[in-house]
Amino acid sequence: MFDVPNLLVTDDDSAFRQVLCEGLIRRGFQVTEACDGQEAIEVIDVAVVHVALIDVHMPRVDGLTVVRKLRQRRQSPPCLLMSADWNDESRQEAERMLAYKTLDKPVRLDLLTDIVCGALSNVYGWHRR
Repeated sequence: MFDVPNLLVTDDDSAFRQVLCEGLIRRGFQVTEACDGQEAIEVIDVAVVHVALIDVHMPRVDGLTVVRKLRQRRQSPPCLLMSADWNDESRQEAERMLAYKTLDKPVRLDLLTDIVCGALSNVYGWHRR
């Protein structure tokens, strides 16, 4: 078990990513950042990630591809996919890949915190102190 969960926040919008990271750190989480899907995959290759928050539309490697690659691994963290521009096809693909949740951007930090805590509880039995 772990005391402080490590969240991976992946978004090519640096201002949005920074706001999420700062808010999640203030709420007691450890946060690792990635600026796109390729960097997210590289981070997950070397770091323990308990929950991945991933933007869908990014350069180099998009969020759906990141989740697809993660699902091929023996241990895959719950993935929360975020987008300001969902369409039926991308939501259905996220569901097929068993994304933990799909979220509309902008996302409220209190809602995101609740969803992250739910994922940590459901997958790992972790609860906030």
